[in-house]
Amino acid sequence: MVVGRLWGVPLYLNPSVLLLAGLITLLYGNFVRQQLDLSVPAGYLVGFGFVVCLLVSVLLHELGHAITARRFGIGVKGITLELLGGYTEMDRDAPNPRVDLLVSLAGPAVSLVLGAGAVGLTLALPDGTLWNELSFQVAFSNVVVAIFNVLPGLPLDGGRALRAIVWWVSKDRHIGTEVAGWTGRGLAVAVAITVAALAYFDILSLFGLVFMLLIALTLWQGAGQSIRFARISRRFPLIDLRRLARPVFTVRSGTPLAEAQRLALAAGSQDYALATADSAGRLVGLVDKAALEAVPLERRPWVSVDTVARGIDGVPTIPVGTSGDQVITTVQRNPGSQYLVTSGEDVVGVLRLSDLAQLLEPNGKTRT
Repeated sequence: MVVGRLWGVPLYLNPSVLLLAGLITLLYGNFVRQQLDLSVPAGYLVGFGFVVCLLVSVLLHELGHAITARRFGIGVKGITLELLGGYTEMDRDAPNPRVDLLVSLAGPAVSLVLGAGAVGLTLALPDGTLWNELSFQVAFSNVVVAIFNVLPGLPLDGGRALRAIVWWVSKDRHIGTEVAGWTGRGLAVAVAITVAALAYFDILSLFGLVFMLLIALTLWQGAGQSIRFARISRRFPLIDLRRLARPVFTVRSGTPLAEAQRLALAAGSQDYALATADSAGRLVGLVDKAALEAVPLERRPWVSVDTVARGIDGVPTIPVGTSGDQVITTVQRNPGSQYLVTSGEDVVGVLRLSDLAQLLEPNGKTRT
C-alpha cells in the first residue's frame, strides 16, 4: 500500500505491519497497564503509541540508507515497512565498495543515534512514569536494531558491509555477495539454535518463539536469494543478444495460426519468433508464445494469428549491442515475456525471457 512520499521517495506499507501493530498494541499495552496501573483503554493507547514510535524508528533507519544512496547518485525506488522491519529498494547497485559500505552502514548509524538519544532521555525522565517507560522502550528497540543489523550476514546491513569489504579485497563483487550470503545462512542457523535452547529452558514466550523463528527463516531465505543472485550475475557477461535473440518469421496479418506455423516450418525456421506484418510489409505485431500454445491444434486453422499477437508498440526494445548488465536492468524495469532486439530502426530478432533465464540458470528448463 502506498501511504505517501518523503523527499520524493514512495513509502509503502506491507499489510503484515497491521499484524505487528495489533500484537504489539495488545502485548505491550497489557504490560504497561500493569506496570503503571493504567486503565485498559489507556494501556492500549500507550501500546499503539509505542507501535508508532517503532515504525518511525524503522522509517528513519531506512531513510538513512536512502539519503546516503542519493548522495552518491543512486536512485531510490521506494521504502517498504513490513512485519520484521523494512527495506529500501534502489534502482542500481553501488558503483564501488566504498559507496556500498557507506550506504549499508547508514541505517544502523541512524538507529544507534536514535537509541543513544532515547537513552539520554530515559535517564533524564523520572522513573516509573509513562514517558520514562516509552523512552526506555524506544531506546532499547533502536539499540537492538542497530546491533542486530550490523551482524555480518546478508540480508542484514552488516552483510552488505561484509560484501563491500570482501569486494574491495577480492576486486570481485560476486565473491563478496556469496561470502556474505553464506555467512547470513550461518547466522540463520545460529538464531534457530539459540531459539531452540531458549525454548528448551522455557525462557522464551510463545510470541517470542514464533517471532525469533520468523527472523531465522527470513535470514535463511534472504541469504539464499543473495547466493543465487551472485551465481546468476556471474553469467551476465555471457548475454550476447546477437546470439540469444530468435530470428523473426513474419506472416501477413489475418493468416490462420496453422498456416503461419506451416509456412515457418516450410521455410526451415525451427527456432523463430512469429510476427505479423501489414499489407506494406511493416512489422505490426508479435505473437505471444503462451497464448499461441493455449489454442488447441484443431482450432488453429480457424484462428487468426492476430488474436494471439501483441502490437509491437507495447513490446519493449533492446539495442543489439546492449551489455549483459544493461539487458538485466531493462528487463527489470520493463517486465515482459518478449523483447524486440533492434539495430537502429530495424528489428533483428526477439529476446524471450525464457531463453534469458535458461542462459542465466542452465540447470533450469530447456529452451522452448
